[in-house]
Amino acid sequence: MEGRDQQAAEFLFATLDEQQLAQVEAVAVDMAGFDVAAAQAAVPQAAIVHDKFHIAKHLGEAVDKVRRQENKELLAEGDETLKGSRQLWLFNPQNMSAEQRASFAKLKDLNLKVSRAWALKELFTELWNYSYEGSARKFFKKWFGWASRSRLQPMIKVARMLKAHLENILTYLRHPITNAVTEGLNSKFQAIKANARGFRSFFNYRTRILFFCGKLSLHPQ
Repeated sequence: MEGRDQQAAEFLFATLDEQQLAQVEAVAVDMAGFDVAAAQAAVPQAAIVHDKFHIAKHLGEAVDKVRRQENKELLAEGDETLKGSRQLWLFNPQNMSAEQRASFAKLKDLNLKVSRAWALKELFTELWNYSYEGSARKFFKKWFGWASRSRLQPMIKVARMLKAHLENILTYLRHPITNAVTEGLNSKFQAIKANARGFRSFFNYRTRILFFCGKLSLHPQ
């Protein structure tokens, strides 16, 4: 179904029969209100789990906002320290080349705002390692305090959003599910759209997705 709203989410649940819906124990969604509303209406017994990959995306976007603003300020002073460094702050260091890791190590050691933002983003990932909710709450309280005092507005904004959704973030400790597979498929869909330079209709877009991802047998009958 075309669109990304509550109606589209409800349409997805409508593809399941009553027995399947009754067996759903938890649903991984992002923090968009329409996803939660659709899940609560269709499977009221299921726990809501805010997907950790979406949370990482929000944190990554906040780090990039800090970098862009700081880079703008530095360039105004003739300082090109952050020029061309965008990917370094977004990549997982394990996926970097040796040259990239060396460059990033030097940048992290500088007294930069984006360094502090990146450190806050990385520190938050420790939340997923906790097994007990009480310990996770204590960790988040400390992390939220650090983020709130960071004077980095994009990080403060995301921290407040995470605090507002904390209950369904901590649900992950009981139901460690994510949308990783769905996000992987979405990446393929976006690549199809990019390669086609867009589509004039959703029908054509859907057809192309089914053609490339539907594992259809194309052998003549």
